[in-house]
Amino acid sequence: MGIFNKLFGSEGKEPKEEKQPLPWQELKTIDQLNTITKASKTKTQAIFKHSTRCGISRMVIRNFESSFDLTADEVDLYYLDLLNHRNISDEISAKFQVFHESPQFIVIRNGVAVHHSSHSMITPQVLHQYV
Repeated sequence: MGIFNKLFGSEGKEPKEEKQPLPWQELKTIDQLNTITKASKTKTQAIFKHSTRCGISRMVIRNFESSFDLTADEVDLYYLDLLNHRNISDEISAKFQVFHESPQFIVIRNGVAVHHSSHSMITPQVLHQYV
């Protein structure tokens, strides 16, 4: 096996640092939207609306998680399973005045949506301007 390690470059490489899972809070009640609105007055809040059966949505959340570089002290992250909680998604659209998309990322400050994006436009770097 030593020759294969040399040929394919796995020998001598340092092991990859394992990234910690993101501090997602599952969004599963409409009442949580009031909590998010209140908390957004002092700390950036973000909602990721995700369709668990959609390959594109799965790829977007994986890319988001791999490039996320903020701490739980800087932003609260909420995860909404659209298939199980479409009623919450509808309420998010009404409360924060954003059209429904999937996947969708919404940033909330001072009780209002200050940013929303969908598909390949979803990146955690946008959060830096709101923390």
